[in-house]
Amino acid sequence: MRPHVDQRHERVLELVRERGSLRVAELAAELGVSAVTLRRDVEALAGQGRVHRLHGSVVWPGGGSTVGTRAARKKSAESAESTASAEGVVIGMIVPTTASLFADIVRGAREAVGAQGGRLVLGVSGYVDTEDAVQAAHLVAGGAEGLLVAPSWSGGVPVGGQEQWLLDRGVPTVLVERSAPPGNPAAALDRVRTDRAHGAAVAVGHFAALGHRRITAVLQEGPHAERILAGYESAVRSLGLDDARGAPSVREHGDYESSVDYLVDAVRERGVTAALVHSDEDAIVLVPRLQARGIRVPDDLALIAYDDEVAPLADVPLTAVAPPKRAVGESAAKLLLQRLAERATGRRPTPRQHVELLPELRIRSSCGARTLAH
Repeated sequence: MRPHVDQRHERVLELVRERGSLRVAELAAELGVSAVTLRRDVEALAGQGRVHRLHGSVVWPGGGSTVGTRAARKKSAESAESTASAEGVVIGMIVPTTASLFADIVRGAREAVGAQGGRLVLGVSGYVDTEDAVQAAHLVAGGAEGLLVAPSWSGGVPVGGQEQWLLDRGVPTVLVERSAPPGNPAAALDRVRTDRAHGAAVAVGHFAALGHRRITAVLQEGPHAERILAGYESAVRSLGLDDARGAPSVREHGDYESSVDYLVDAVRERGVTAALVHSDEDAIVLVPRLQARGIRVPDDLALIAYDDEVAPLADVPLTAVAPPKRAVGESAAKLLLQRLAERATGRRPTPRQHVELLPELRIRSSCGARTLAH
């Protein structure tokens, strides 16, 4: 028969007093009750000042502690810091869509939070800027203790005060695949993103290694375009390549014809032999259109796509820059759990972090294997 709640409280006090500190999960298992029930017991006892709560742990108050108990408390605090346990913690995550790269980012975050006993709750903005604040308010009101956020900033950075709702939430927040420029208040937030400039530079370097000297880039407008273009242009300068300028944005006029016209002219009239295309979905659309105009991939034009969502499935499998999507979600979630652990234990916060993870280049058929003459 289950013990009466008062008896259970006394048993909790007895065990914590004897051992100095215990993990909530361990204590629940020893008493034969659910973790939810045990957390309620601990909250009640902590409210009476009879125990202290650390993140995922219960600690005996320190006034008359023995040396062993103090050591146990220290060990428990160190454990909480190193593992960033999130037992029972609710994390809110806001993304513009659950398609494309954000699908894997969400999976990575969910797995990281779940591994520590927490729960990830999702909000979707649909790339509507005003919806971000609505979703955030809803998640926090529903119990989210921290937020992972990829705001619907069209250029990937806030303009005209778009960041203000982030600063008003009052909970630890980590930006995901977004950033704020120096001087913007949101620049002080933690953030985790792909180093997209590096990915573009790696693509250019691969072209150069294959002997291509005159190249171009055809990119989407959107949150990542500026960083991809910056990496591309920097690598072109560093490697002494020729950049054919003037490429329109992909689907600039609602279709692909301007991009096809540009690339056909670039190959036939300007000597371009390689192109970086963002995204791989767009590259898949462009390849048959180019071939219908007599431009063969990779014989006449080597292609590298950016994103690697569906690049292997193309008729000519596409070499692609692959952002570390799942790792971005995992790293952002772990960073947020660290902030919540610091807040719960009263530890001095470590410095804010701007983390950039490097993408990799996955080699397939669309670049060809031959080396061109310089």
